[in-house]
Amino acid sequence: MSRRVVGVTLDNLEHLSKHCRTCVYWELAPHLREQAHEFGDTEFEKEAWVSSVLLEWGSCGRLIYCDGIPAGSVFYAPPAAVPRAAAFPTSPVSPDAVLMTSLEVLPEFRGGGLGRVLVQSVAKDLTRRGVKAVEAFGDMRPDEEEGGGCVTPAEFLLQVGFKTVRPHPRWPRLRLELRSAITWKEDVEAALERLLNSVTVSTAEPSFRPV
Repeated sequence: MSRRVVGVTLDNLEHLSKHCRTCVYWELAPHLREQAHEFGDTEFEKEAWVSSVLLEWGSCGRLIYCDGIPAGSVFYAPPAAVPRAAAFPTSPVSPDAVLMTSLEVLPEFRGGGLGRVLVQSVAKDLTRRGVKAVEAFGDMRPDEEEGGGCVTPAEFLLQVGFKTVRPHPRWPRLRLELRSAITWKEDVEAALERLLNSVTVSTAEPSFRPV
């Protein structure tokens, strides 16, 4: 089975699942979300949010395909761009972190490690952009209705390397440390220096033979 991960753009939003395309749990404050569900067009609100974050900050989502079929997605953004974040009892998100909001793998593709691949893709993108960490609010009871299936299960986050930074019986905040681009650069430079120091340079006079 071939896997391919791409950035979310306005051109491939239609490849999101219907639930994800119309879900504005994170993108709108709670009272505005209720109004959007009652009077508005949540799919339009989702597209408007993605468009805004893409323009002001850059890539904010990843889509994963299995054999060319859309199988899941993940979204992430600066906490200031995520109105729902302020409503959690374990907020605020750390100032040096980006918030990972929703992560979804379609039921028929679950159990194959696609969620882990999506998290790794987010980590790779953010590391390249110099971000120090990614945080997420976890759901300790994902089978209950309150989270609406829009909050990532805390158990999954722990399995893929997140650590709890603020516990809560229902909505803990978790954190995944990332290697910053600067640290990576320093590590490479240090490795090169060690390599060069290990090379023995000959100081003997060259021997020339007449042709």
